[in-house]
Parts: sequence; C-alpha cells; structure tokens
Amino acid sequence: MSLLQTHMLIQIYEIQTPDEARLMIDLGVDHVGSVLVSAQQWKNQVLKSVIQLVQASGRKSSLIPLFTQTEMIADAVIYYQPNILHFCDILPVGSGSKKVLRAIFECQRAIREQFPELELMRSIPIGEHRQGYRVPSLELAALFEPISDWFLTDTLICEGTAASDHEQPVHGYIGITGKTCDWEVARALVQKSRIPVILAGGIGPENVAAGITHVLPAGVDSCTLTNQVDRMGKIIRFQKDPIKVKSMIASVHQALLQ
Repeated sequence: MSLLQTHMLIQIYEIQTPDEARLMIDLGVDHVGSVLVSAQQWKNQVLKSVIQLVQASGRKSSLIPLFTQTEMIADAVIYYQPNILHFCDILPVGSGSKKVLRAIFECQRAIREQFPELELMRSIPIGEHRQGYRVPSLELAALFEPISDWFLTDTLICEGTAASDHEQPVHGYIGITGKTCDWEVARALVQKSRIPVILAGGIGPENVAAGITHVLPAGVDSCTLTNQVDRMGKIIRFQKDPIKVKSMIASVHQALLQ
C-alpha cells in the first residue's frame, strides 16, 4: 500500500489518570482522550492535571463531555482548556428527529462561536460491518462539516430497522461498542470529507492495519479493544492495557511501510 502521509495520527481513549497519560505519551500516542462522565461532578482536578500533562508533552488533549447543556459545556472548556472538544452524542434520524438534531447542531455551533481557537471533533455514526445502509452517515457528516475540525467514525448499534439510545453502551452517545463499523462507509466519508477523518469503532491491534489500508484515514482511534479485561474476559473501562496499545502502535507503523 502506498500512503501519501508518512505519519498516522494515533488517538487513545479513555485516559483518566496522570499515570496512564504518561504511559500513553511514552508509547507515542498523539491525541490523549479523556471523558467527563458526570454532569453533577464535572470539575475534576485529577482530570485537569491529565490534560495539562498531555499538553506539556506537546501532544493534544481531547475531551468528551457526557452532557449536552451548552452553558455547562462552555464552563468545562474554560475549566479544562483542552485542545479538542469531542462531541459524540447520537445524531437522531427519521421522523420527528429534526428538532433534536437542530438542538445538537446549535449547541456545537455556539461552542464554535464562543471558542474559535478550540478544535471540535464530531463522531459520525456508522452502522456495523455490512450494515452501513442503516444510517445516513454521509448526510450527517455534510451537515456538521462546516462547524467541525475533525470527524471520527464510530459504530452505531442498530437492532431491527433503526438505532435506539438504549442499544448503545452509554445511552444517548455512540462509542465503546468494541464492534467494527462499516469500513465501506468510512472510506466514502474519507473521500468526501474536507476535514480529516479518524477511523474508530472496534479498532485494536488485530485490525488496525487492515483498517488503515482499506479506509485511508488521517488517524486511528481505540478505546475498548486496548483496555484491560477481567478474568471472565470482560472489558474493564478506564484501564488501558499497555501491551495492547504498544502492539496497536507497532501495527500502525508497519502499515505505513507497506
């Protein structure tokens, strides 16, 4: 494979402690992602120290707020001062969804206007492997492209004829499914998008090279498949497996040489 870029951006979530942040930096991660998991306790000095540590290393910090109130998101931006704010709320489609979709759009637009130097990343929902037709991913991307700096593909679980909030691991948000998104749609998004696209959705050491080869993204992202697992094989959230991260990074570098 011949790629135009000599470097593939690597983004890893969910990094919530300084020790894990240092580990990601030492391993060569470019974007270190963290999550605000609570609207009630969104101020977290430990998480703030993670962002400061990442930025001091010359890498970029990315922050996901798991709440949708525009004023609260703005307060979080002021408090944490991340390089990137990442929106991953579900983008509703179908009958009766226009009002909700408009509210999501207006929230992101308001943040864009208030913080013009802040980079905004928007997760674009894509159906699972061979299920991309279930989600109007490219249409949603076209809507949000003017107010976004980055796109990130992620897997939307669709049971039956449509997606439901309650089918996702985190209600109201897409991500951490561990399931691969439809790479044909992801590839089409890369080809159509005027902003860089990061390939996520079930990405880990075993498939990242194939994903790069097929999709040709600007970067790759992993969360679930680089986490530790318990004795039963269940994924442990917020605990990275450094061996998996190192292996994934090695696979990325190998893919770029092919």
